[in-house]
Amino acid sequence: MKSVYFFDTYEFTRWFDDRLLWDYVPGDNTTVPDRPCIGKSRPIAGDNANLVLLNLDKVRHFVFLKDDIPFRAKRDKAIFQLDINYKPHRRRFMERYFGSPICDAGIIAPRPEYPSEWTKPRIGLYDHLSYKFILAIEGNDVATNLKWIMSSNSVAVMPRPTYETWFMEGRLIPDYHYIEIKADYSDLEERLHYYIAHPERAETIIANAHRYVRQFRDRKREKLIALLVLDRYFRCTGQRR
Repeated sequence: MKSVYFFDTYEFTRWFDDRLLWDYVPGDNTTVPDRPCIGKSRPIAGDNANLVLLNLDKVRHFVFLKDDIPFRAKRDKAIFQLDINYKPHRRRFMERYFGSPICDAGIIAPRPEYPSEWTKPRIGLYDHLSYKFILAIEGNDVATNLKWIMSSNSVAVMPRPTYETWFMEGRLIPDYHYIEIKADYSDLEERLHYYIAHPERAETIIANAHRYVRQFRDRKREKLIALLVLDRYFRCTGQRR
């Protein structure tokens, strides 16, 4: 178990009797176990009840930004700068949009099997905020950058999510909390041009995204919910009444 997962779980399990048992699935979870477990992520579709979510690895996943740049003052472009190693869907995005006039696409981890020109210098999170649109394309499970994009004055652009974490990605509404594009990315330019021409609609999405993010900024409420989730887990597994 990674130390960060240990501390994120111990923050809440320490309030329960040591005799209570809980099962754990580490890392990026793309399948659902056949027994009730606790994990960081799970598939959205199908019966996923056996994978109970807690806010794990939150130092990496739950990052929010303060963005002072209004949407209309940003560049009329999208940015995609992520690691694509062993992620064929991200590679397909690069093959389609590298060099596009409306999308600044690049990779941050060069490998010999990728064209050398794809590699761009790593930039900070705040450097992304000069763009009106930021791609949030899933990796092994969720798109890690989605949370901080939705806290900014830029708009998250992505296909409909297939995995979820404590952030409840499965409850996000397309074209309400983010701009939805097709799974093959084929309509990206069309969608961006539409929202560049209709900035008021993009600003409505940003306002909706900010309201969604706000619930996760209430630390006392978040801690209470985590304790209630664990309590429910122990009751549903027959260990508490």
